[in-house]
Amino acid sequence: MEELEIEQRAPVLLTAGGHARLKEELKHLTVNKRAEIAERIRESKDHGEFSEDNNELDEIKIEQGMVESRISELKSILSGAEIFDPSQLSTDEVDLGLFVTVEDINRDFQFEVQIVASIEANADMDMISEESPMGNALMNLKVGEVAEFEAPAGTLRYKVIKIRA
Repeated sequence: MEELEIEQRAPVLLTAGGHARLKEELKHLTVNKRAEIAERIRESKDHGEFSEDNNELDEIKIEQGMVESRISELKSILSGAEIFDPSQLSTDEVDLGLFVTVEDINRDFQFEVQIVASIEANADMDMISEESPMGNALMNLKVGEVAEFEAPAGTLRYKVIKIRA
């Protein structure tokens, strides 16, 4: 019988803030969301809605599966995560965890983003993945250098204005 090879996952590098957000999400899912779903299943059972063609129950079970999958994913990520302190990094070039002020050359507009691991990425918080087209193009650039990458809107060009921890 062949032995199964277990793939070793590289540790996920997380900022302290990203680690805290993921732990909070895990806590919310395990404490609040699980209880909410269990209550909805109980209510469905109390109302005798456990027939074979109960669409509501099927939807609840699908949601439960998605929640359990996310809980498992978060536990796996957090168990192998390495927390790093971006303030210890050199700001000579763009790197994971650093804040980068860029100028959109096409629109003469400046904004700041933080380069993070994909699991931490959150566009609403201006946290972009190092694996995204923009993040990948910015990695290892120095102040004054230009990142150029393809996006749905066409070719974008961003000049690095400032790098900070």
